[in-house]
Amino acid sequence: MHHLTLSGLLSNKLALAGGLVVLVLFAVSWLAPVISPHDPNKISVTERFRPPGTQGHLLGTDSLGRDVFSRMIWGSRISLKVGFVAVGLSTLIGLMLGSISGFYGGLIDAAVMRFCDLILCFPSMFLILAVIAILEPSIWNVMIVIGLTSWMGIARLVRAELMTLKNRDFTLAAKVLGASDLRIICRHLLPNAMGPVLVTATLGVAGAILTESSLSFLGLGVQPPTPTWGSILSEGKNYLQRAWWLSLYPGLAILITVLSYNLLGEGLREAFNPHRITR
Repeated sequence: MHHLTLSGLLSNKLALAGGLVVLVLFAVSWLAPVISPHDPNKISVTERFRPPGTQGHLLGTDSLGRDVFSRMIWGSRISLKVGFVAVGLSTLIGLMLGSISGFYGGLIDAAVMRFCDLILCFPSMFLILAVIAILEPSIWNVMIVIGLTSWMGIARLVRAELMTLKNRDFTLAAKVLGASDLRIICRHLLPNAMGPVLVTATLGVAGAILTESSLSFLGLGVQPPTPTWGSILSEGKNYLQRAWWLSLYPGLAILITVLSYNLLGEGLREAFNPHRITR
């Protein structure tokens, strides 16, 4: 099945394109100290609003003379870090609560699902804004808040998968052999449910990056002078006529990144589709 899943993913050109862009973003963020031509926080009053391609500034400079290309490179680190840490936290919470709910059922299932419904009643962005307004805006607070408000979908997905898998023959055989509930869940059930979880997590990274960019745009995300795509975009809105590049390049970066993760996630969804595999 894994071979068929991989072959299905490799045959999807859009998913491959998305995966290639994701790999390039990883490489750029990892090599930021090497490939960044300038200090992203170096201020130069004499080089304010340099157009792209002039005097060694590939994407121009901002209102403080800082190199936009360097800030974009370092900003990719923040976006990927927020995306993966937030999704990692939400996936961990979703796996735990979804496993408990789906495996035990009954009152435990009802309690977990009602708590999930309660969280879903609140619009996620407003909930995030409320928590960030109370706490100090920082990269760790942003990652934790996004993770704590985005686990519900994974929990529901894992619950549904485990409710189906717990009645299979291999699960009943493990129970007869005396395996503990924790061993059955971790060794037998969750590995068979990880395909849909991986798809949801991949799509969740795109959502987390978009949320972080929105918070930074509003001034509630990662605080200056740390460069982020959202903060560069926020500054650019004040100089649309004078410095169009301050809005164009971070906007394109966010668009391409989110689109790439969505394409990769959709490709994984098709590759893990059991109907496709059995045809």
